Amino acid sequence: MTLSDEICAHIAGTTDIPGPARHATRRFLLDGVGVMLAASGLSAEARAFVAVGQGEGPCSILGHGTAAAPFAALANGALGHALDFEDAYDAVPLHPNASAIPAALAMVQAGRPVGGHDLVTALTIGCDLVCRLGHSLTRPLEERGWYPPMLLGAIGAAAVAARLAGLDAARTRDALSLMLCQLGAPGEIRHSRGTVLRAVREAFPAQGAVVSALLATQGVTGFEHPLEGEGGFFSLYAGGHYDTGPLLDGLATRWYGEDLSFKPWPACRGTHTAIELALRLNLNPNDIAGVQVMSGEVQRMLVDPLPRKQAPVTAIDAKFSLPFTLAAAFVRGRVTLAEFDALSLCDPAILALAAKVTPLDRPEWGRDRATSGGLVVTLTDGRVVAAEEHQALGHPSRPLSDDDLVAKFTACAALSARPMAADDADRLAWQILTLDDCRDAGAVFRV
Repeated sequence: MTLSDEICAHIAGTTDIPGPARHATRRFLLDGVGVMLAASGLSAEARAFVAVGQGEGPCSILGHGTAAAPFAALANGALGHALDFEDAYDAVPLHPNASAIPAALAMVQAGRPVGGHDLVTALTIGCDLVCRLGHSLTRPLEERGWYPPMLLGAIGAAAVAARLAGLDAARTRDALSLMLCQLGAPGEIRHSRGTVLRAVREAFPAQGAVVSALLATQGVTGFEHPLEGEGGFFSLYAGGHYDTGPLLDGLATRWYGEDLSFKPWPACRGTHTAIELALRLNLNPNDIAGVQVMSGEVQRMLVDPLPRKQAPVTAIDAKFSLPFTLAAAFVRGRVTLAEFDALSLCDPAILALAAKVTPLDRPEWGRDRATSGGLVVTLTDGRVVAAEEHQALGHPSRPLSDDDLVAKFTACAALSARPMAADDADRLAWQILTLDDCRDAGAVFRV
């Protein structure tokens, strides 16, 4: 059996998923839908994707109207990462579900009713696959000019859509092949200062996953070896640098979705420890002469190029900026969605302090320290205050509880383009957390 055959048989046929893994999936589904609802009201970047997709169709665009399945996935996919507030897998790091959830919502509303149990199963398999793909790479995809979250997330989203379409292993292989035919994730997405594509990037793999599954149901034949073939996923995007061990070891027995982190702050996960330290220190910004923020292999993208990071011009760029997020934390005493609106991006107090933030290189911090953070703050009276934190809040070792996630969901739902009352949002949240018992999952998400 080839690698593609083994993975596709797993996607199509695995049914025995233990309770803790299923509950972990319901948690990230709750969090993802809440963040998308908030984005429906707040994200100017996603509005074009909603406008292009909106029309007649059976599938909901969260906070808006309806559309045909591919366009609903496109619009909801744009909402999935628009606020950079969704779950993360710190170990690689990735956002395993930002395109999978939009694809799944479209698939469960596109045809016959799909039970909550089946939706949770599909998302559990897809999330786990994305994390495994990340661990299997022996060289960073960035070396070849690619943007990893989109690429790996797209394979997981295609797996979710194929499973929800009821495809067997052979047709699942077709769906993965069709996903490859639509898949691009240029690394330039993070280098161009004025682009908003980094915010709405998940629109494309979410739509591609749905299209792939629907075409596979119509009998479109794909490749024999979409993953390991000479022109397959690993060759094309990773230059053949991968290890099947992390991909296959513990397959269907260990579920990586249980290891996800949830965000208390709506910014890149790599900023979170620094934000937490700034809030913990609670210094008067007028007393700060300068801040050195510790930077390893992963954190460098959050401080480089420094002038751009000190004065970002878009919300998504601000969310990927250690100088800006740190300054917001010190100046405002918080980092919420409000700190990334147009007025905050021009706030002279935040920008003045951000200009005082410079990187302090920590060459020993490799990719395994992606969420580590540290500050060295020099005060105007000459005193120096230093602090480090090596595991960001929201990690499984420092978890957000179900009640925390429900509170976050309720707050996000109030910001939707169709704001939800707190009682309604709370009721929906607990419905998602008990979704396995639901006979028609698609009906739950008509909001």
